[in-house]
Amino acid sequence: MTFGRPWLLLALLLVPLLAWLYVRVQRRRSRYAVNFTNLAVLRDVARTRAWRRWVPAVLFLLALSALTAGVARPHVRGLVPQERATVVLVLDVSRSMEARDVRPNRIGAAKEAIRLFLERAPERLRIGLVVFAGIPQVVTPPTRDREQVSVSLDHLGEYATFGGTAIGDALAMAVEVGQDTLRRDAVEAPTTGGVADGKLVSILFLSDGAQHQGVLQPLEGAALAKQAGMRVYTVALGTPSGTVPGFGSGGQFGGGNGFFEPERIPVPPDPVTLNAIAQETGGEFADARTAEALTKAYEALGSSLGRTEQDKEVTYAFLVAAAGLLLAAGVLSSLWAARLP
Repeated sequence: MTFGRPWLLLALLLVPLLAWLYVRVQRRRSRYAVNFTNLAVLRDVARTRAWRRWVPAVLFLLALSALTAGVARPHVRGLVPQERATVVLVLDVSRSMEARDVRPNRIGAAKEAIRLFLERAPERLRIGLVVFAGIPQVVTPPTRDREQVSVSLDHLGEYATFGGTAIGDALAMAVEVGQDTLRRDAVEAPTTGGVADGKLVSILFLSDGAQHQGVLQPLEGAALAKQAGMRVYTVALGTPSGTVPGFGSGGQFGGGNGFFEPERIPVPPDPVTLNAIAQETGGEFADARTAEALTKAYEALGSSLGRTEQDKEVTYAFLVAAAGLLLAAGVLSSLWAARLP
């Protein structure tokens, strides 16, 4: 915690002084003799109510401390929304995403998690969508229209799903989309500071397999994102036992029905590579082996997207606390005011 006017905190030195004075006054009052017809009753009352004298005083001193700290304008470090923040969603649509080790299958679970992300993302956050298999393609440029992105998810079958998995090229495409958005912002608001900052763009990358295609290697694509100042948040979807149907010799040629038998092709995810991408760019990695884990991963990662760390003033919290403590001290003091039994 930091303070805008730290020198005002010197006033807190008065708190222990006031506490000492209060104790002295209370002890001085206790020296006076009290005439009472029944000393036993007086002794019981004093024992029962002695602690009540201190509670209002303690609350008052706490209120004074909170008020002093509030006047000093305290700040805490936290995440605040960015006005021109952009998230580029990058989704693997290669054939391996048809594996059913995640219900209903990997691509279906991914679409549902993205829709949940769209519902809960800040309204001013712009979201773009890039899909890739062997070739990356921009499906939706960054927009605040959530419906447009959602409709694009319904038409993923119109995009090429063959040719392998080009992770490096997909990252390069996402970086280019983010940079185009920043350039447009600079033209639209040239006097606004920080609009060209790459930190305003984050990349949320979901894939299930290792790279098998493309010009750039995964870490080469990550290097481009790092150079542009864009963090990449990666999610590895699927289990090591995931498979998709394929066709090949099942060892039955010449016997049985005389045809090649279908076989299963293993399509395990590559969490090592995806974790390395996140680490290289300062992002975060999540390993999602179930639909529920994928949803939680998107919720966790999405909470930090479109926001940046800044100091937030919390003076109001200290002032509210001071008012509450003063009110409590006043009420208790009036209720517990010394009275003859």
